[in-house]
Amino acid sequence: MAEVSKASDAKMITITLPDGATRTYETGVTGMEIAESIAKSLAKASVAVKVNGEQRDLSDAITEDSAFEIIKLDSEEGLEIMRHTVAAQVLARAVKNLYPDAKLAIGPTIKNGFYYDIEFKEPLSTDDLEKIEKEMRRIKESNAPIVKSLNSKADAVAAFKERSEPYKVEIVEGADQDDNFQLYAQGDTGFIDLCRGPHLPNLKFIGAFKLMKVAGAYWRGDQNNQMLTRIYGTAWRDDKELKAYLTQLEEAEKRDHRKLGAQMDLYHFQEEAMGSVFWHPKGFTIYNQLESYIRRRLNDAGYLEIKTPQLIDNKLWEKSGHWGKFRENMFVVPDEIPSTEEDGPVVSDKAFEKLMALKPMNCPAHVQVFNQGVKSYRDLPIRFAEFGCCHRNEAHGALHGLMRVRQMTQDDAHIFCREDQIMEESVAFCDLLQKVYADLGFNEVEVKLALRPDVRAGDDAVWDRAEDGLRQALDKAGLAFEELPNEGAFYGPKLEFHLTDAIGRTWQCGTLQLDFVLPERLDASYIGDDGNKHRPVMLHRAILGTLERFIGIMVESYGGKLPLWLAPTQCVVATISGEVDDYALELTEKMRAMGLRVEADIRNEKINYKVREHSADAKVPVMFVVGKREAEEQTVAIRRLGSQQTNVVSAEEAIKALAKECEAPY
Repeated sequence: MAEVSKASDAKMITITLPDGATRTYETGVTGMEIAESIAKSLAKASVAVKVNGEQRDLSDAITEDSAFEIIKLDSEEGLEIMRHTVAAQVLARAVKNLYPDAKLAIGPTIKNGFYYDIEFKEPLSTDDLEKIEKEMRRIKESNAPIVKSLNSKADAVAAFKERSEPYKVEIVEGADQDDNFQLYAQGDTGFIDLCRGPHLPNLKFIGAFKLMKVAGAYWRGDQNNQMLTRIYGTAWRDDKELKAYLTQLEEAEKRDHRKLGAQMDLYHFQEEAMGSVFWHPKGFTIYNQLESYIRRRLNDAGYLEIKTPQLIDNKLWEKSGHWGKFRENMFVVPDEIPSTEEDGPVVSDKAFEKLMALKPMNCPAHVQVFNQGVKSYRDLPIRFAEFGCCHRNEAHGALHGLMRVRQMTQDDAHIFCREDQIMEESVAFCDLLQKVYADLGFNEVEVKLALRPDVRAGDDAVWDRAEDGLRQALDKAGLAFEELPNEGAFYGPKLEFHLTDAIGRTWQCGTLQLDFVLPERLDASYIGDDGNKHRPVMLHRAILGTLERFIGIMVESYGGKLPLWLAPTQCVVATISGEVDDYALELTEKMRAMGLRVEADIRNEKINYKVREHSADAKVPVMFVVGKREAEEQTVAIRRLGSQQTNVVSAEEAIKALAKECEAPY
């Protein structure tokens, strides 16, 4: 194996490659030098490196024994680094070229792209983006090298004061460090930016990009600060990827559940109940069908359905630990408002002897049900399920139709089990979740294991047991998974189940959280086979997450064309002329008697108008079109949503076949 040979008295370090192979180099070797020593082709494809799990620039010196990995553009990490470079080097420089008086603030990456917050003298509009994009493409074509320098705080402040960049000065002056501020330049152009890095080694690695929109953003998110202009963009490895993403956005806009919800008369939202849903009859039909389906699945899986209060004393939330963690997201009300004869009602928080909170989650209440009566080890596992209505005080700006609400119903359940039952219960849940997702049309599911966060309850030994328990369960279930450091719940690690919809977007819905902490906090216990008290393990689990959000996901994934068993109106019997109204009504009554959700359209309108209204707008999956001939022959002309063809069959045969099709999958 090739090694970099150095003088015999130089200090040497050991570099461990991803395959476990090791190489020795002189201390101070750079990532690029290591890549070149492995293969020239690898060096040419490298955009950054990882040293002991930390992303670093190719030019960074490595001074100690380290695990080492090359990052290439074809990886997700490489793509994010490219997006960061587009924002901090290409967009920022283009803006400074075109608007010399602009002041740069920050430019991080976000999902599928990036943004940069900038102060402009004159307002910037979407119409200006084309001009900026043109300048960005000119900069990209230069293939300029990107050079990093490490600077003292004084030198970094001086550099940005010289360039009249007050936001950069504020960032540097407010930093805890006194040295090693990373400034990135493009050759000798004079442009620099402050950045955590890493960046591409040069601009030739930049693929295809597009600026998307502008918005307002307060500096540091504080409304008392200067309002800046936020420029959003997206960047991809090549034009093909960019085009695919833009096509997905166009399709997503067509499928927006808020637009389809209004079009299909399912639900609406209004300011007087911000963050809550007004369900219309058709939308609530979907809601009820989905809830009934899940209830059947849970009943057969051995869950016991319960119902717990929505208003609960804050003392329970304090005991569970949620008060300190979620207090700002809770809706809190006094148990009783004290009053005086002289001054009227007293409304100061300090006057309230007892506070009640609308529950943001169901788990502490489920422990209270478990705690009623003595439980034996033979009673476990106990699986409590609840379609629990919860409230969370989400910020106005975060609300988004059904996807982010303040009032929600969770398909929530908690499994109380012995430690030796964790494996069996976790595997059973994973199996149940996959069956439900398949029934609902989602067959592509990714699993992620979210590990202990920095702020958490319980000691490390408890977390070790919990995390190992979930790993073993996933292995037993045969599920591949990705680990997410620092993203677990405060009381335990969790599995996240991310499903992929019809246009390739992913949604995190199902969860399984393993908790040793809450049973201890809320004094849950059972009598073991040794006659002593033991703490149960608590598995927090949900499949849909919330009914509201999952319905929004389904409406968008199906583009409103829901499966027959979920469709609010499964069939419309539409007449061609008024002389067959009685026949249409007769068919409708027969179908309703068989449990079908059917409507008769006997309005004095042209049949093409009726078809367009029920198909294109309301997304009714099946229409029975009847005219004089159909009435005489006791037939119907069947028209399916999305098809221009009609099929004439006997009415009796059509109704029986439709009833079979409309059966729920379970």
